[in-house]
Amino acid sequence: MVQEFSENSALTHLDASGEARMVDVSAKQASVREAVAAAQVRMSVQTMEAIESGNAPKGDVLGTARIAGIMAAKQTWMLIPLCHPLPLQKVEVQITADTELPGYQIRARVKTKAETGVEMEALTAVSVAALTLYDMAKALEKSMQIEAIRLISKTGGKSGDYQRVD
Repeated sequence: MVQEFSENSALTHLDASGEARMVDVSAKQASVREAVAAAQVRMSVQTMEAIESGNAPKGDVLGTARIAGIMAAKQTWMLIPLCHPLPLQKVEVQITADTELPGYQIRARVKTKAETGVEMEALTAVSVAALTLYDMAKALEKSMQIEAIRLISKTGGKSGDYQRVD
């Protein structure tokens, strides 16, 4: 049985017949939009020490992960179905050692002036940075854990601002 959907349905990514579609944002006003996302990679103290001292078998773990996160944000529209290609004006990925974890905290800030937001780009950036960190250090430890991928904040757009409260 096919459920009928109206164009005014709250399900914005479905057309009138229930098929997935890319939302038409052409009537929206371009505005400055920014999103911040975070993730963490938990590992042993020994793995973290090897990364910090530059002794990982594949080379510069953190630099490679940072570049991968930036590149991923720019390619989000190719990875996530129904995402719009966006002109990104800023992509910043920070990877910080966290001895209490132990491991690394990853944070991405993405900014654009467009008709739709950049939450997916920020989330993709931290996800791919975390995956790359894992890939670069897996020879040291295969039990590392990628955790807590989340949106921290977003500004701009019709839905307004959002700030995560932990």
